[in-house]
Amino acid sequence: MAEDKIGKILFTQEDIAKRAKEIAAEIDRDFAGEEVILLCTLKGSLLWIGDVMKNITIGTKLDFISASSYGASKTSSGVVKIKFDPEINMYNANVIVVEDIVDTGNTLKYVLAKLQERGPKCVKVCTMLNKESRRTTDFHADYVGFEIDDLFVIGYGLDFDQKYRNLPYISYLEEDDVESL
Repeated sequence: MAEDKIGKILFTQEDIAKRAKEIAAEIDRDFAGEEVILLCTLKGSLLWIGDVMKNITIGTKLDFISASSYGASKTSSGVVKIKFDPEINMYNANVIVVEDIVDTGNTLKYVLAKLQERGPKCVKVCTMLNKESRRTTDFHADYVGFEIDDLFVIGYGLDFDQKYRNLPYISYLEEDDVESL
């Protein structure tokens, strides 16, 4: 892993772009001849959804949702708050929720339950990062960019206290790094 000013790099911009293209091809295959609604979870997945969406060749629609269980902390609070609700009609639609990271799965479980109330044909999940080791719910993402250990990660949309989303890579921070930020 390369060293950088902010943490240790796990995935470069090139790594992420390559994986996004591969996932877009999977989505194209899985939904050939159909249309999908990409539901971007704000704010963290904004860069990731851009990379995935620009490589999808089937018809797409885009909307946004904001739900969080984090604040100015590096661990999930466990309390889910929906801050922004999508407006698009999801009835009988193929919906793909695009996440930055799936950690415990609690936030996503809550969001998926709310989306099911809208009568979609199907709901799939595409996540840039997956922390399977932290899962506290019975959930598995359909499209996974990268599996990671229980690390505190920033960059490429991922933040710490609303900072570092603009880093063009994903890095992880050690406890000492977090305390110095």
